[in-house]
Amino acid sequence: MRTIKNIKEELDTIVEWQEWMEELKDDPRQGAKKALQQWYRRKEKENELAKEHQKKIAFDQSFRPYKQALIAGIDEAGRGPLAGPVVTAAVILPDECDSLIGLNDSKQLSKQAREKFAEKIQECALATAIHFQPADIIDELNIYEATKQSMKSSVEMLQLKPDFVLADAMTLPIDIEQASIIKGDAKSLAIAAASILAKTARDHYMEEMADKYPFYGFEKHAGYGTKQHIDALEQHGPTPIHRKTFEPIKSILLTKG
Repeated sequence: MRTIKNIKEELDTIVEWQEWMEELKDDPRQGAKKALQQWYRRKEKENELAKEHQKKIAFDQSFRPYKQALIAGIDEAGRGPLAGPVVTAAVILPDECDSLIGLNDSKQLSKQAREKFAEKIQECALATAIHFQPADIIDELNIYEATKQSMKSSVEMLQLKPDFVLADAMTLPIDIEQASIIKGDAKSLAIAAASILAKTARDHYMEEMADKYPFYGFEKHAGYGTKQHIDALEQHGPTPIHRKTFEPIKSILLTKG
């Protein structure tokens, strides 16, 4: 008879139902029944993720002007912070990419999950591009226009020219047919992939800036306006990567004259 430990180890590696698992239904040991129930729950969750994955693929493909058309998803990270760039990414995915099952809006995933998905996206994507829009351009144009221009640049940087562009809640100044999708990172696999690349790229950049400007805690808040960040600004003033037109930085600069 299999031990409970053996049962758990075997079930952890099994994707589809096997005949021997039928015996677990009548196994008098509670540990065996519990292990089987856990397998059922895991299988149900995997089926839901696979179904959601196919739904996102179908959403993207519904915009194809013709069967083999390339669809690019575009998203951004960092519109709200007081420091650092806004980062945009563009991604063209193949028709099938099972390694991305479970991919979601970057804000819904842990940092560890985002990092793993970023690697998988780069491995399976047909083309990717990431653009950094620095703080001085954000101050010059305003955050909305700077983000729009950065998204345009990320599309133009792609190794392949897309036939259709899906942008997360933005209409871009490009000569490619497009659609602006509200909450696109929850509906579109390509936009969700772009969201992951933009977020991970920006986080890596802000971690580098934390070494360059150690008083601000960029590695913890990525430039957002936390109390720690505001206190550091009031004590040390803004750095070259701070957005001078954002409050409270604008007022701090006026105060310091």
